[in-house]
Amino acid sequence: MCARFADNKFFRIDIVQWKEDRTIPRSELLSLVKGADGILCLLTDKIDAEVLDAAGPQLKVVSTVSVGYDHVNVPELEKRNIVLGITPGVLTEATADTTVLLVLAAARRLREGMDAVLQGTWGTWSPTWLLGSQLTDKTVGIVGLGRIGVAVAKRLQAFGVQKFLYQGTRPKPETEKEIPGARIEFSDLYRLLRESDVICVCCALNDKTQNMFNYEAFSKMKSSVVFVNTARGGIVEQPGLIRALKEGKLGSVGLDVTVPEPLPTDSELLKFPNCIVLPHIGSGTLETRTAMSEIAIENVLSGIKGEKIPHPYNA
Repeated sequence: MCARFADNKFFRIDIVQWKEDRTIPRSELLSLVKGADGILCLLTDKIDAEVLDAAGPQLKVVSTVSVGYDHVNVPELEKRNIVLGITPGVLTEATADTTVLLVLAAARRLREGMDAVLQGTWGTWSPTWLLGSQLTDKTVGIVGLGRIGVAVAKRLQAFGVQKFLYQGTRPKPETEKEIPGARIEFSDLYRLLRESDVICVCCALNDKTQNMFNYEAFSKMKSSVVFVNTARGGIVEQPGLIRALKEGKLGSVGLDVTVPEPLPTDSELLKFPNCIVLPHIGSGTLETRTAMSEIAIENVLSGIKGEKIPHPYNA
């Protein structure tokens, strides 16, 4: 959505909207932003110098309906004094739910079980058939103990997890207190990879985390590990993940994010029975998407009026 502001005694916004429920083609985006004072975009819209040039020098604000903003060229916005708004906090619970869903589905071999039912290979009961693993007394590694990481830990605690390890830029003793009763320790990445039975990726995508999980990282994990990524696809070096799966270095994998998105149907990732892939639905609840939209609208309207936006990316 693009908005043009008419400055008279009434506050009036002319809205130019892409009305189809799919990603806007690049050519359409470049055409519709012309003359806009504000842009409300999705994480699938690449907001770079080309888009900003097409919009024009009057552009004041870019508001993205997402927490992550790796699709936005922030230095280019700052150079032009354009503010950037995000939608923090409101997708925490939904994304944490999806993370735990993938942990359980991967650990209990849900895809293989469903395939057995659908493909007619469900035979008589056997005591060793489709044995998964449970979370009781296990060690869970959380990469990025932010809002979502904390929410994931709180949920998994109920399954009897013995210990949490978390990795990030620094220890967070105050954040640790948000998970009462849990045994939780700050860790370097090497220890987390080596000791964790379950690893949940909950960090932002940036220069330091790009391709953080590569073949070398997967090779340091337990061969029974449950690896789940609901953050951003670019944090995982996908060819390295595919190689590790081929070589049996991982127990099971759950992904809500990939590179590219959508993932081609002939991707090798889809051929592994111990790899579950979801179509980036982490925040996909009616409640969460409604709240995200409302925040994004508040951001873009405030920016157009020259007011301080309520949820800037760098708050």
